[in-house]
Amino acid sequence: MSKLRLTIAMSLDGFVAGPTQDLDNPLGVGGMRLHEWVFDLAAWRRPQGLEGGEINESTPVVEESMENIGATVMGRNMFGGGTGPWGEEPWNGWWGENPPYHHPVFVLTHHPREPLACDGGTTFTFVTDGISSALDQARAAADGLDVSLAGGAAAARQYLEADLVDEMEIHLVPIFLGDGERLFQGLGFGNPRLVHVRTIAAPGVTHLKFERG
Repeated sequence: MSKLRLTIAMSLDGFVAGPTQDLDNPLGVGGMRLHEWVFDLAAWRRPQGLEGGEINESTPVVEESMENIGATVMGRNMFGGGTGPWGEEPWNGWWGENPPYHHPVFVLTHHPREPLACDGGTTFTFVTDGISSALDQARAAADGLDVSLAGGAAAARQYLEADLVDEMEIHLVPIFLGDGERLFQGLGFGNPRLVHVRTIAAPGVTHLKFERG
C-alpha cells in the first residue's frame, strides 16, 4: 500500500504558521520565514518553471519529498478561501491557473463543492466525509504511488492522531514565531507511533525524518 507522507516546516517553538492568517498573510504574520531556506534551491525552482538556484545539503531532501508522489491531501485552511459555504464565486486556491501539484489533490472540507480542474494536471476534489475517505480516494488516484499530506496543521494533526502517517519530515527552522498554529497542539499521549530515522543539518534549517515504528 502507498505511504502517507507528511512534510512540513516548523519553528523552534513549534509553530507551522504565524498569527493572524488571512488573504494578505496566508501563513500568518512571519510565517513565510519558515520557508526562506527553500526558495533559492534549484530543486525547488525547477518545478516552478524557474531557472538557476543553489545546491546544498537540503537539495536531496527536497528532491526526495517530490519523488513517487501521485496525489495530495490538504485541509480547507491550506487551500484557503475562509470558512463556511463556498459561495457563488468560490475561492480557487493560492496558486493561480497552474498549481504546482500536477496530480489529484483532495481537500478536507465540511462544505460540498464540485471538483476544480486546473491547468497542468491538477484537479482539486473537495471531500466532506472525513480524513479516511480523503486518504482512500487519494490512494486510489495515486495508483500505487505515495500520498503527500500537505497540511495545514489541523489536517496534519487529525492524521497523526489517527496514526495514519507513515513518514514525517519536519523542516525545523531556527526562528521563534511566538504565536500562531502549533503542529502538535492537543495530540494525545502515545500517538503517533513514529521513530526518528534521520537528521540532516543544512543552511537555515535542520531536516528531521521519522517513520512508522
